Amino acid sequence: MSISPPAATEPRTAKRAPSALRGLGARRLDRYPEPGARHWYLVVVVLVTIVLYYQLYIQYAVSTAVISQYHMTFLYFVYISVAANAVGAFSSLVAGLADRWGRANIVVYGLLAVGLLTTFALPNAPGKVSYLLVYAAIAFVEGMILVATPALIRDFSPQLGRASAMGYWTMGPIIGSLVVTAVTSRTYGGGTTWQDEIRFAGISGLVLFVVALFGLRELAPALRDQIMVSLRDRALVEARAKGMDTDSALRPQWRQMLRPDVVGSAVAISLYLLLYYAAVGNFVLYFATTFGYSAQRANALLNWYWGANAITLVVAGVVSDRLRVRKPFMLLGGLGSIGFTLWFTLRATEPHTGYYTFALIVAGIGVTSGIAYSPWMAGFTETVERHNPAATAMGLAVWGWTVRITVALSAAFVPLVVNTVTPLIEYGPAVEQASVQAAPALAVTRAHPEIFAELDAYAPDKVPASLLSRAEKEVGAEQLRTVRKAAPQLKLLREHGPEVQRASADNPGKWQTWWWVCLGGQVLFLPFVFVMSGRWRPRDARRDLQLHEEAVARQFAEMRPDSEEGRTA
Repeated sequence: MSISPPAATEPRTAKRAPSALRGLGARRLDRYPEPGARHWYLVVVVLVTIVLYYQLYIQYAVSTAVISQYHMTFLYFVYISVAANAVGAFSSLVAGLADRWGRANIVVYGLLAVGLLTTFALPNAPGKVSYLLVYAAIAFVEGMILVATPALIRDFSPQLGRASAMGYWTMGPIIGSLVVTAVTSRTYGGGTTWQDEIRFAGISGLVLFVVALFGLRELAPALRDQIMVSLRDRALVEARAKGMDTDSALRPQWRQMLRPDVVGSAVAISLYLLLYYAAVGNFVLYFATTFGYSAQRANALLNWYWGANAITLVVAGVVSDRLRVRKPFMLLGGLGSIGFTLWFTLRATEPHTGYYTFALIVAGIGVTSGIAYSPWMAGFTETVERHNPAATAMGLAVWGWTVRITVALSAAFVPLVVNTVTPLIEYGPAVEQASVQAAPALAVTRAHPEIFAELDAYAPDKVPASLLSRAEKEVGAEQLRTVRKAAPQLKLLREHGPEVQRASADNPGKWQTWWWVCLGGQVLFLPFVFVMSGRWRPRDARRDLQLHEEAVARQFAEMRPDSEEGRTA
């Protein structure tokens, strides 16, 4: 914990926008906000994150209707997510310029863009290609906002309270998922369509845009470009900001961020979260196709994950701030996640595993990943600050790009590794229905395999009269009519039945392979805990804080006009 002295230059006079426009574009605060205002800004940023994930995830809740509306294949729908995350990855890099553009402006006007696209463009897309393009445009803006929001959280959170703040911020995707479930379960169906559900999400974003337009501000660069360990640093930070050259601090951003501890940590957390990405996009599918759970039962199981994770993110952040250490939480959470994920992986091929066994496992994964993640987010921003606090947005851009590229790649590879998903999703329900409807006809054909093998060699209207007469004698006219009536179902079973049967048998093992990949990502996370900023022992952190406070008092005394140096000068 330290404060690096800024380059001393002559203060520059900022050009002030006309007063009527200040609330729309000039959002910079020249002084660190009072606690009430600071907490308000943090609340707005957390709400923005929740609403953005609501807008992003709503399409998955109505996916079957979207697929049906646009006659998509399951793989096409999957690759919409792949394309969107790839686009969002590169827009995250663009958002690295947030230090120049203004973080609050990216959030505010990004909310407007996403709200308009979600309310008006996405539900009215004329075809599946235009749907993909609009969703990719939403993801592009979202990628920028979700770099700017953690940057704002960092700005308004001194290091001693940052893990707590990051804990609330990281609840965004979880609460966003819960909002999706809560809204669709109460409104979807009956008089509402999938387009209405998407519009509801878009309107919520437009409402929050109005709130953020008049209610969100950000620190001036000279304030945010310094390291603030605790609120007691406020006076010194404000005093030093008056002579700070912010432009020079921004020049070598990329070079400063392309370091092993920054890039390596970003890659490590992206791999650690592979199981989380699967939970968001594939757990309902996994439990439906492997254990026969209904969508409602699978979502109820997921609530154990989300609930445990949401609570632990905040609790771990608070305790991490209280003890002033991050690394022990990352290591403990990482090891715990490995243990629970190993248990989960080993149960993947056990069809008799009970619901509450899975509930215990996924709750354990939620708790342990929460212990690791909010301290990791705090530790990552502190690692970035170690190199250059002025380049926080650029460091978070590296993290955002890495996470979204990993999400895109994982979404692309899941259907390739678990290649049983496509036949089970596209043909499984139809084959199951056909097998029920055609059960009497199947019994007849199985009782007389030879005669029906001969009949199948001809088109229905080309069967020789002699063969037809023989079939009526051997099978019976009534039973033959039963088979003819079920001809469409029997054709479907012949064409796709064996494929679905093989996929059903292989499905648990295929999913288990992907769970092993996720477990490997968690193992690779552990070594990078050791390269990040911060102490392992609370007593060392307390000693650093004491030295820091003494340095702050000394520097502030030196800056006072009536100090000894001031009189000598």
